[in-house]
Amino acid sequence: MLVLGIETSCDETGVALYAGGRGLLGHTLFSQVDLHARFGGVVPELASRDHVSRLLPLIQEVIDNTGINSKEIGGVAYTAGPGLMGALLVGAVTGRALAWTWGVPAVGVHHMEGHLLAPMLEEEPPAFPFLALLVSGGHTLLVEVDGVGRYRLLGDSIDDAVGEAFDKTATVLGLGYPGGPALAALARQGTSGRYRFPRPMTDRPGLDFSFSGLKTFALNTWKESGRSEQERADIARAFEDAVADTMVIKCRRALDQTGLGTLVVAGGVGANRCLRERLAGLMQERGGRVYYPRAEFCTDNGAMIAYAGYRRLQAGQHESLSIRAIPRWSLEELPAVGDIAM
Repeated sequence: MLVLGIETSCDETGVALYAGGRGLLGHTLFSQVDLHARFGGVVPELASRDHVSRLLPLIQEVIDNTGINSKEIGGVAYTAGPGLMGALLVGAVTGRALAWTWGVPAVGVHHMEGHLLAPMLEEEPPAFPFLALLVSGGHTLLVEVDGVGRYRLLGDSIDDAVGEAFDKTATVLGLGYPGGPALAALARQGTSGRYRFPRPMTDRPGLDFSFSGLKTFALNTWKESGRSEQERADIARAFEDAVADTMVIKCRRALDQTGLGTLVVAGGVGANRCLRERLAGLMQERGGRVYYPRAEFCTDNGAMIAYAGYRRLQAGQHESLSIRAIPRWSLEELPAVGDIAM
């Protein structure tokens, strides 16, 4: 089956074609970073309008570049949630309309399931079961994964997701938007140990996360500093060290709790070099292995949606003619692929 994947959950318009037996045939992505940068964050109405203008040309671009005929497409997958309601509706309406026009099934994909399954696009994919750390701008989750749709949520963020914390701390340090990559680059110039930030919620049992306090700690530290460029870099390093250490501590606990030996890390923050190095060290110490999607599939993209949609369409799942967009949606609500009636 050849599946068209559409991602429009936030501020990136992604399109891809995935074929069973052949893999990923092509993909393209348009980022709205420049559009939202002047506002210091995503403006939902602007995001929706930009998806409207970009989506159909990007779909045509992928079809043309892969040389396939639209009549070959056997299914359409679109991000149904979670995300910004207006942005989700653009992809959902477009995907459902194309599927109806072509006479093929459509399926709404959970955005975080797309991230979770993104490493399956690599030449050496992880095998089930595994522990997944999903770290993005809007989510920080620890999930026990027994198969497609077989998810048990172990930990969640009770306030800011880690990506939000990176962006907000970058704003505190005057780094602009999006701040995560800029803060990580600045941290490489900082001196480890110059400042010591707390490792939130690691002094008590449990696997939940909290990062809003780190942003406040960074703000207060910056205000009390001499505000030199080196101090700015040292604060960025201290923040990044605290985040990475917290992730390692929580992942160690989750691995101990589940007895799993494989870790999957996905989502935009999964591209952070410091986090990768420390999680790699953790898994080497335990005799396990950590898997990541390639850098271009860490951020939101159509390839992960095409693959996740392919797995569900192959299992017989499809949508009715109604348009489905779900801004808030738990992974644990998804049916297991093996439990979907053919």
